[in-house]
Amino acid sequence: MEPAECADRLARRTPPRSAPTHVAHAPLESLSGVVGGTPSPWPPWLADAMRDPAKAAILSGGCAVAVTFAGIGIYRRFLRRIPNADSVTAAMIDEKRKIVGIVTRVGDGDGFRLYHTPGPFWRFPLKLRSVPTTAKELKNETLSIRIAGVDAPELAHFGNPAQPHAKESLQWLIDTVEGRRVKCQLLRKDQYGRIVAVPWISRAVLPDKPLPLMMLREGMAVVYTQGGAEFGPWGLEKLQAEEDDARKHRRGLWGGRRVEKPGDFKRRVREGGEEEATMIDMGKKRSWWEKLGRWLGGKT
Repeated sequence: MEPAECADRLARRTPPRSAPTHVAHAPLESLSGVVGGTPSPWPPWLADAMRDPAKAAILSGGCAVAVTFAGIGIYRRFLRRIPNADSVTAAMIDEKRKIVGIVTRVGDGDGFRLYHTPGPFWRFPLKLRSVPTTAKELKNETLSIRIAGVDAPELAHFGNPAQPHAKESLQWLIDTVEGRRVKCQLLRKDQYGRIVAVPWISRAVLPDKPLPLMMLREGMAVVYTQGGAEFGPWGLEKLQAEEDDARKHRRGLWGGRRVEKPGDFKRRVREGGEEEATMIDMGKKRSWWEKLGRWLGGKT
């Protein structure tokens, strides 16, 4: 067979090759075929939307809007700093929101200034943000916190003398919370623009320490029972039990022979009443020998 004839027969037997074609997919359609041969993991309506470019574009835009609004909500709820009491909304009070911050100053025996520190990067090892330290930087940037459920002895002000044990209660609170990280549950605003809150001393590993119970236990304050009193998650009965225990063991302000509660002291000074009418006679404080004799069964 001639070479020309052989080539002609081979050409007739081999079908012509067609040029490869490219099939355009909808923007999200390829997601349904990540694993070839497997059923689509998407609901039918979503799979249909993926195959339609217009629907896919609308779906993508809706997802972007939802993510944006979710980010705004997370920022407002967990990351936005509350600079002062004016920024505390009624919604925050209604939900009894808990916030965390650093105590920058203790003003009296039952209140302090809190610099709100939301979100990460305030503590080591990733400390990228810092709390201001000067009075100028802290101006209008802290919340005035009134500790709920307790009343500490009154300091000297407005020309009135200090109540006994006022300085000791103030110093105890300074030593306990100043510069420390504290968690506060917001309860309400009082008539002076302060935020009445339940504070816990924040700890990294161990449970947080409830500051009102600590104050009552150490005799640094008494239970506050006047108008608008808030008793936190424990209730009045628990707070009163802590006060009674401190009184029984003559701790803190209960160590004196005659004790006047802060509420009675303020009322007496305001009204010019007699001191004798509001004093609690605690009796003679037992010596160590008397306590030992009572423990051993001797005379009381």
